[in-house]
Amino acid sequence: MNMEYQYSSEAEVSTKGLVKEMKKKLFSAQLQSSLVSPSAFDTAWLAMIPDSKNTKNPMFKSCVDWILNNQQDEGFWGDNHSLIHTLSSTLACILALATWNTGPQSIELGKLYFISNTKKLLDANHRKLPSWFTMVFPAMLEQAETLGLHLNLPRDLKALLSNFSMDRFFSIICNYFREKVDDRNEHPSPIMLSCAEALLSACDIDKLLVVKNLSEDGSLFHSPSASAAAYMATGHPAVLKYLESVVQNFQCGVPSVYPVDEEFIKLCMLDKLLNLGLAEQFAEEIQTTLAQIHRLRSDNVNSARDQGDIHFEAKKIHKDALAFRLLRFHGFDVTPETFCWFLDHKMIMDHLEDNNDYFASILHNIYRASDLPFPGEYELEDAKSFSRRLLEKTVSVEADRDTDYVSQSFKKMVKKELSTPWIARVDHLDHRMWIETISSPPLGLEKPSFSRLSCLDDDILIQLSVQNYNFRQSIFKNELEELKSWSKQWGLADMGFGREKTTYCYFAVCSTMYSPHHSVIRKLVTKSAILITVTDDFYDMEGSLAELQTLTEAVQRWDGEGLTGPSKIIFDALDYFVRDMVEQVLEHERHDMTNIMQAIWKETFLSWMTESTWGRTGYKPSADEYLDVGMTSVAAHTMALPCSCFLNQRMPAHKLIHPHYETITKLLMVNARLLNDIQSYQKEQEEGKNNIVLLYLKDHPNADINDSIEYVKKILTENRMEFLKMVLADDYGDMPKPCKTLHLACLKVFEMFYNSSNLFDSKAALLEDIEKAIYLPIRFPLSKRTIKPETKCALIYNVQKKKGFSPLFTNMNVPSSGNAIRLARESI
Repeated sequence: MNMEYQYSSEAEVSTKGLVKEMKKKLFSAQLQSSLVSPSAFDTAWLAMIPDSKNTKNPMFKSCVDWILNNQQDEGFWGDNHSLIHTLSSTLACILALATWNTGPQSIELGKLYFISNTKKLLDANHRKLPSWFTMVFPAMLEQAETLGLHLNLPRDLKALLSNFSMDRFFSIICNYFREKVDDRNEHPSPIMLSCAEALLSACDIDKLLVVKNLSEDGSLFHSPSASAAAYMATGHPAVLKYLESVVQNFQCGVPSVYPVDEEFIKLCMLDKLLNLGLAEQFAEEIQTTLAQIHRLRSDNVNSARDQGDIHFEAKKIHKDALAFRLLRFHGFDVTPETFCWFLDHKMIMDHLEDNNDYFASILHNIYRASDLPFPGEYELEDAKSFSRRLLEKTVSVEADRDTDYVSQSFKKMVKKELSTPWIARVDHLDHRMWIETISSPPLGLEKPSFSRLSCLDDDILIQLSVQNYNFRQSIFKNELEELKSWSKQWGLADMGFGREKTTYCYFAVCSTMYSPHHSVIRKLVTKSAILITVTDDFYDMEGSLAELQTLTEAVQRWDGEGLTGPSKIIFDALDYFVRDMVEQVLEHERHDMTNIMQAIWKETFLSWMTESTWGRTGYKPSADEYLDVGMTSVAAHTMALPCSCFLNQRMPAHKLIHPHYETITKLLMVNARLLNDIQSYQKEQEEGKNNIVLLYLKDHPNADINDSIEYVKKILTENRMEFLKMVLADDYGDMPKPCKTLHLACLKVFEMFYNSSNLFDSKAALLEDIEKAIYLPIRFPLSKRTIKPETKCALIYNVQKKKGFSPLFTNMNVPSSGNAIRLARESI
């Protein structure tokens, strides 16, 4: 029988089809127009531009058509992520349609949404409103009045808007332009970018100043909306050429920034694939793309660091942090300085702190990048502390979901990550968390439109992720039932003492080694963990010293003759397990691994015997003596090393036995012991057993328990950084990459069980996670729907009727549509 898991044909065909479709979409040569989400706000500003040959017609009719075809059911345009941004986009689209006296149904439905939702802005008044909003929004309201759009805003909102000191902001911007005309080393800040539209439409700014601040491509700060306003103010041909280029490349709605940063798009795309658990399906494309990015970054590192405006570039921090984490995780040589440069710039740190909710996505990526420190990289500690503090501030604000800048699903995810470090979270459940986060966090909020990539919320991509997750679960459920039967068959599930942890062990294993192709490895590691748990409990609490000595000697001879009771059950199950594993190795290796497999278990049994003897005789070893035995008795290597024989790139046989262990294996063993001891010292103190936390107190009588725990945690932190370096750096050590990855999975299991408490001994703490990981499927979320033109009249009539309004569209020049009138009548 083939060792690899056999996909069901139906699921395999379906998954392969979706993967093929996404590869074509995500990795085609033409990235820009297919992967960048359109910005309703920017598209609306281009739609307002009159044709230079006939000012009664729009210059870019495709933008007007996009607005007509992309109104949402509720009447708004854009991304319903933050009410402030949605209202700004909706108002801009209403203005664009009203400019050309087209789409009356869309205008009225938009007005209904706008009027009913502007009241919610009052609820956000206790928070600092963004500067761009205080300038852009009132200016657009003035424009609406000029066009005769009576929005009938509530008095409280009018009073709020009147308190915005427009003159002060105009003065700031005008002075900013004048100061920067001759300073070619600086560029306007993100806040300045978002205000240009309001300035250019609401006051008479010197056109020469505008022209002198145009970028080389003819844009105003690479912003389509600001550039549209600049063109309407100046008529400059370079700006027109820029705008025509935008529309040519994005015929279905223009983005909020152009030209787009293709490296940033690729990084976000790869990050999304990894977060959703699709790395295996796109492994070749991910590695190739990262190699290209690493090569380009290595070639351009000096020029990237010498830019004069680098401390204003929030998106650059985002991109650099994302690149660092992805490249480091995949074995490329990168240093923290490639993204931690911002720590030396107080201005940008202050800007991030003052606008922490705006930059939540950037802070989140800084935090995640700092998860992978190597020894001596103290700047990553500073980056983690800084980003963590601001993220905690962001998620602690209990704002209305419609007025908050950060979605509740994103906050929930960040809270989870802040409460449990990456090393202590299992990947399979992290994938679920990302899939269930309704939409990807925006990439930046400096403008009245979100910078977002459409590929990150692609329905097919999400469908593939859901299907992939649920397919894993179907495998996991079958494997768990098989393991339960195995445990029961050999009497391990009904020993009458200790812990029955078959489900717990399998949950931890399948959640870190989740590939369908690792079925054999999952089952072998779980069986090892079951045997370890049962035998460890027998040595700790059940067997007499004489029984334990007899069992230990039997294992050293590898002969169970004369054993009875639990000792016989344990030996027989162990003997069958090892023989079965050796037979499976023979199918691939053609080498008899019996002696090596037995040697690993013999060493582990000796360590259990030593600890039992110490505990029952009252012997107190030194800390070094204890760790020398304890790193073996925790048995992490007993799970990791034998299963390395089943990987594509296998460990050399001599590396599987003591004293030839690789340093990475020794660090896994030590860290597993330290993690266990930190959370079990109280129980072991009561039972009179040894523990590294307690032994430190013995050697340092003036220390208290907190001093001892901190000492052990310090060792653990240092070891963890060294371990990560060995796992992630491709040129570090001789161990094959798959074996390193297996070691990392084993460490993550121990970190998960012993991060903040002893979850392994808890009867209920992991039940919800087990349910989500193995049994509870993910339901594919409904797609966002845009409103169908033939239903607009019906929706307007229905909404107006419910609110007690007189039907507005009856007095408008509405085309006689039988479907619309029929739907309107049926909706009442």
